Amino acid sequence: MSRQSAPNRPIHSAVLLAVGSELTTGETRDTNSGDIARWLGETGVDVLWISSLPDRLDTVVRAMRDALAEADLVLTTGGLGPTPDDLTRESIAAVMGATVAVDPGLARWLRDLFARRKMTFSEINLKQAWLIPSASAIPNERGTAPGWWVDAPDGRVIVAMPGPPREMAGMWNDGVLPRLRARGAGRETVVRTFRLAGIGESMAAAQLGERLLRATNPIVATYAKVDAVDVRITAVAEGGRSAAALADEAQVEVLAAVGGFVWGTGADTWPDVLGRGLAEHGWTAALVEIGTDGATGRLLGEAPWLLEARSLRSGAGSSSASDAGGAADAELPLPDLAAAVRTASGATVGLAVRAVETGKDTHVDMCAVGPWGVETFETLAFLGGAQGRIRAANSLATFLNDLLKRH
Repeated sequence: MSRQSAPNRPIHSAVLLAVGSELTTGETRDTNSGDIARWLGETGVDVLWISSLPDRLDTVVRAMRDALAEADLVLTTGGLGPTPDDLTRESIAAVMGATVAVDPGLARWLRDLFARRKMTFSEINLKQAWLIPSASAIPNERGTAPGWWVDAPDGRVIVAMPGPPREMAGMWNDGVLPRLRARGAGRETVVRTFRLAGIGESMAAAQLGERLLRATNPIVATYAKVDAVDVRITAVAEGGRSAAALADEAQVEVLAAVGGFVWGTGADTWPDVLGRGLAEHGWTAALVEIGTDGATGRLLGEAPWLLEARSLRSGAGSSSASDAGGAADAELPLPDLAAAVRTASGATVGLAVRAVETGKDTHVDMCAVGPWGVETFETLAFLGGAQGRIRAANSLATFLNDLLKRH
């Protein structure tokens, strides 16, 4: 099938459109766009915006035209089925001013697919064999709806992929990403993430300053996560300077502002960082927590260095089957609890944390018993309830990390 030629426009920006009324009514969540945005970011393509659209032709056409006016690449998911309310192909055809037609090769593939599955082929399925002159089919090895790769006359690209995440991911990895790379999509990009504890997002932003946070290259941004406040530097090669060199300059400023709060980098988790710190000493740890509803144990997960984790509920009995002593133990002083769990488990370090709601916040007491002796610390975690308990767990992780650095 003949295809219209198009200039080889650089692909530096993208818009993601998730099509389907099930998304705009809340029946289904759009997980595809988050995955695609992450993949594009790793490739060096800037995502300008993400939209979810209902199955209405005029809405999808308008959104697609707006996207093509701004981005080099428009990626759609959903709306590629055979039914009348699957409107992505019609929308692309309308935007391109083209007429759809059944592609004989795709029609044969579809009929053979149904025959192999011993399924009756309804003529309605031929909609999935449609193409327009500027489109080529992207194979779908996990479903019946091929994708479309469309070259616009000015070199912009539209890629349409199916909505089911398994089908989308397979098509992306096998049929879309390699083609984008062949087109030279993206730019040299460096991303560095610093994970902070002991400081809130607003305070981190204040420390970094407006000039740094408003810079466009590198981009420095803060993100509040469950286990940390992340500061991410994203640099793109520009003006003859490498992305790494630009990131290095921003990193110096970031660490000067908030370096004292950094406990990890990149994809580090607390189990990773604490595990490395303990391994440097050849140590292991054990934990007892009170009033946290097991939040610390969940934060640390099944870390191999955590030999025992007990969750006690003060005054109300035990909150987990692994408890020994229950409520009576929970009332003991923290040094006694930390020493007891250390002895019982044979760990090098015994940890104890107690969280108590005080007003709208949570008071957190911590203790660690180890080769250095006994160390204690207390802090006030912002908010009560589940949020306060999660922050208590993070406080305990920060406490242990500081100890490992000092001993």
